Amino acid sequence: MVIHTRFAPSPTGRLHLGHAYSAIQAHDFARAQSGRFSLRIEDIDGTRSRPEHVEAVLRDLEWLGLAWDGEVTFQSQRLELYQAALDRLKAMDLLYPCFCTRADIAASLSAPHGPEGAIYPGTCRGLDAPDLSRPHSWRLDVERALKFPLPLWERELYWHDAFAGWIRADPLSHGDVILARKDAPASYHLAVTVDDAAQGITHIVRGMDLFAATHVHRLLQALLDLPTPEYRHHPLLLGPDGTRLAKRHGAPSLEAMRLAGEDGRALADRLRQGLLPVGFASAKA
Repeated sequence: MVIHTRFAPSPTGRLHLGHAYSAIQAHDFARAQSGRFSLRIEDIDGTRSRPEHVEAVLRDLEWLGLAWDGEVTFQSQRLELYQAALDRLKAMDLLYPCFCTRADIAASLSAPHGPEGAIYPGTCRGLDAPDLSRPHSWRLDVERALKFPLPLWERELYWHDAFAGWIRADPLSHGDVILARKDAPASYHLAVTVDDAAQGITHIVRGMDLFAATHVHRLLQALLDLPTPEYRHHPLLLGPDGTRLAKRHGAPSLEAMRLAGEDGRALADRLRQGLLPVGFASAKA
């Protein structure tokens, strides 16, 4: 088997050191085993994705000395794949339209909390004759999906993480997740699952902040008859205040370091050696 990893940033802002660390992890793991390393731009969010951010991603990776194999893949050019997956799940009677806003869900006293915040309380599940001319998303009925007659080897959903070992999937902990948003043709959960399978990704190297999302991805793999890759959820980088580096928290951008004349390859080597300007987050899920 040829090892195939990927780095898949969203062009909604500039990359920071956390992105650099994750890209290096995926790149080096593949290169150490004579495998492939792909670059996928997750630009499905048309309201926030920007061409200038895409260009900065390419320049930043080249500055770090990371070379990808083949052409860069763009999610915005793969919409037919996501629609086919949605159509298949609709035909299985596993999706339902949802008209709720985030404010509606936040205001619901019956909304419990899960790994990603408030869990959808099922307000729109089972609506009679919903008006599809109104803006709506499509949600996966997770409880119904778990009862769907899957192949024998998929009755118990597990995945393997290189650091955490074997994990039994618990999709119910996320509630009825959105698979197609009101403002986008597919959600992160659906698009990333479909793309990783279509591109033949064998090892998904990403940060621990996405560990919990794998519970949902594992269910989608089973429902759509897709292969389950090996996972490597690495620790996150922390900022000086102890919180993880993030665009929304104003983490220093790689572009700023690059334009200031810093040596990108030397920075990448320091990240590999653990000589970091910031710390690591816990590796626990």
